[in-house]
Amino acid sequence: MHEPNSYALQSAQAEQLEVSRVLRNTYGLLALTLGFSGLVAYVAQQMRLPYPNIFVVLIGFYGLFFLTVKLRDSAWGLLSTFALTGFMGYTLGPILNHYIGMPNGGEVVSSAFAMTALVFGGLSAYVLTTRKDMSFLSGFITVGFFVLLGASLAGLFFEISGLQLAISAGFVLFSSACILFQTSAIIHGGERNYIMATIGLYVSIYNLFVSLLQILGIMGSDD
Repeated sequence: MHEPNSYALQSAQAEQLEVSRVLRNTYGLLALTLGFSGLVAYVAQQMRLPYPNIFVVLIGFYGLFFLTVKLRDSAWGLLSTFALTGFMGYTLGPILNHYIGMPNGGEVVSSAFAMTALVFGGLSAYVLTTRKDMSFLSGFITVGFFVLLGASLAGLFFEISGLQLAISAGFVLFSSACILFQTSAIIHGGERNYIMATIGLYVSIYNLFVSLLQILGIMGSDD
């Protein structure tokens, strides 16, 4: 007969193997989707495609997102993941053209890219190294989502000085918290589907990059 300690050890080993599998698949798929999204963004930027209507963006993003959620346990989920990240890459192309057209626009884009990579790498390494449970951030993320949603809606109807900068800064903090939370969820068993883990991290990286672009662009325009 196996002793209880033996069962506990086997369970812990199985758990660790599962965590390693999800991490490996998540970061592998994330690298592929970031590369694909970057390629689509480059093509859209070179072709100078216009930024789509806001309703097209919302329908495209949420439609593909919920399709991915529905298909997350099948091979079709991979296809919808690339469709979603490719669509977001397409929306990034016109944004890049906007900032590249500014004085020192190239520096703004490269700085935002470097800062995004540094923040994502640093936060991920922190959680993976310390293995801290970041589930306590769920409340902050929920509140932050509604605060940023309200601020964004206010920005559409009212001209408030400094609001856009505040929203962008808020999204940097929000995205950083999401990266910590999502990475921790993989390690501690809260997320076992690597497709959903990939989408969560991708969206956080996308929002982080665009928010840093806006901050650096606003600061650069004040010079």
